[in-house]
Amino acid sequence: MQTTEATWEKVRDEIRKLRAEIAREVVGQDEIVQQMLVALLCGGHCLIIGVPGLGKTLLVRTLGQILGLKFNRIQFTPDLMPTDIVGTEILQAGAGGERAFRFVAGPVFAHLLLADEINRTPPKTQAALLEAMQEKQVTVAGETRALEEPFVVFATQNPIEHEGTYPLPEAQLDRFQFSLKVEYPSMDEERLIMRHRRNGGPGEALTRAALLELQQVVDKVPVPAHVEDFILKLVHRSRPQSPLADEHIKRYVEWGAGPRASQNLARAAQAFALLDGHAAASVEDVRRAALPVLRHRIIPNYNATGEGVSVESLIEHLLKQS
Repeated sequence: MQTTEATWEKVRDEIRKLRAEIAREVVGQDEIVQQMLVALLCGGHCLIIGVPGLGKTLLVRTLGQILGLKFNRIQFTPDLMPTDIVGTEILQAGAGGERAFRFVAGPVFAHLLLADEINRTPPKTQAALLEAMQEKQVTVAGETRALEEPFVVFATQNPIEHEGTYPLPEAQLDRFQFSLKVEYPSMDEERLIMRHRRNGGPGEALTRAALLELQQVVDKVPVPAHVEDFILKLVHRSRPQSPLADEHIKRYVEWGAGPRASQNLARAAQAFALLDGHAAASVEDVRRAALPVLRHRIIPNYNATGEGVSVESLIEHLLKQS
């Protein structure tokens, strides 16, 4: 990467390859795929919400294959223990009869981790992911072990089953950069899904080293001052205690988005700009990132629940006011 032009051209070429390989395996869901690529470029975690059968697991597994990353999947169940995620120490006897503890790494030691049905396990086990997601490290038996970069968690959640589930605490939700909502496919897309035949699976389109390089390029995408102002006003208007909040927000919002939302909006806008080949992040890039970044960070109150006001409609209101 000698020049700026060479950098952008290389990025565009790599993104084209990525999308082509994803399309070989995944039919439709273009917007979700775009948002997942943004999360990967940002090194951010994703919560993917959708009913069974919409291809959530397939999407994540496909990304792991085409990026040449170490991919692990954890099926979250009520009896899953924290050590099943981070690993544990076992007592092992040597050839001479001496005994010593040996650390056996858990599935969290991966580049891309799929936490399938994350809300089916108790809070104690959910919390085992907190340190890994935020600090990119885990502590077992008093020893801290760093996770290899990149480390991204994609967690899935089924929105229609509540029996035997444990809602994610706000502290953990805030650690997800995006909350993505996978919708049913259109009739034309479902027709293509019915006809789709796998042909050996996708090939590797990007190496781990190349992905890390792309993440560094994202850092270099400028965020102009007027875009920063737009982000700050958008986030502050979501807080009913803020002087910038209007009566609609004060009536229907219990808690607004925190500072991590501002960081994630700026970072996502940089990645959207990079994917589209733009030289700087724009207000439009922030608007594209607003729904997945704010969906799980704005908490509606009882008025909103009683009157059927959704968090998506509150975000749309904020964007109209901005």
